[in-house]
Amino acid sequence: MRELDAQAVTQAVRQLCIDANRVLPADLEAVIQDCSRREKDETARSILCDLCRNLDAARQMEIPICQDTGMAVVFAEVGQDLHINGDFEAAVNEGVRQGYVEGLLRCSVVADPLRRDRNTEDNTPAILHTRLVPGDKLTLTVAPKGFGSENMSRLKMFTPAAKPEDIVAFVKETAQLAGSNPCPPVVLGVGIGGDFELVAMLAKKALCRSVSQRNPDPLLPPSPRRKKLLQASQRDRRGAQPLWGRVPTAPGRVELSRLIPPTLAGLPVAVNVGCHVTRHKTVVL
Repeated sequence: MRELDAQAVTQAVRQLCIDANRVLPADLEAVIQDCSRREKDETARSILCDLCRNLDAARQMEIPICQDTGMAVVFAEVGQDLHINGDFEAAVNEGVRQGYVEGLLRCSVVADPLRRDRNTEDNTPAILHTRLVPGDKLTLTVAPKGFGSENMSRLKMFTPAAKPEDIVAFVKETAQLAGSNPCPPVVLGVGIGGDFELVAMLAKKALCRSVSQRNPDPLLPPSPRRKKLLQASQRDRRGAQPLWGRVPTAPGRVELSRLIPPTLAGLPVAVNVGCHVTRHKTVVL
């Protein structure tokens, strides 16, 4: 049994919050840069170039990529042969508190969802998803999520009679309804299966995949079904920010999390919308 002090968890989460908000994953930045080169519409290309310059400035000046530094979503894979000395959830929240306060990140969490009269002032509590896995390591992923894109996300409980084309239409409709609200270019995370709460988490987790990595399930990439999802989401030619452009849904990615077996009575599908700064960073302790 390997021992890990809870303070190490706090320090790791603290740094992940800061780094994830300052530097976009390299693969996603490369896609945005590629879009800026391929875009033919002059105005849309100018906006995409501004986004690229913003990414450079944030990295060089060590400031957030976006003023909305998001709600802290933490995915934790805890090895079953690892013992954490201390309160794990408290350690995660302390890391978020330190990261957002000491990293000068905007704190947006309110203490009560209905009264909304008091800010927690440290962006806690985090949204924590914990999963036990084999081994003695701890894998932590922090994915700050702004609500301009989160508010455009959707979930639908399909019947088992639904066809793949129905799911494609739902993803397309979600992208169209989102419009310019989620600060395009966008990334779409799609979860299929499980139940009501699991499918939403799967869609969120899909946004943490590398945009250059394809789901290993042979039924997905590069299947015609996945291509239909991507093409449908791109069809309205939504470009950079609120503008129409020639390069659609600019990162051009629909990431599917692994399919989870549902009950024979249902087929849940969730689409989690990510903005052009779909941020996440991972560390293994």
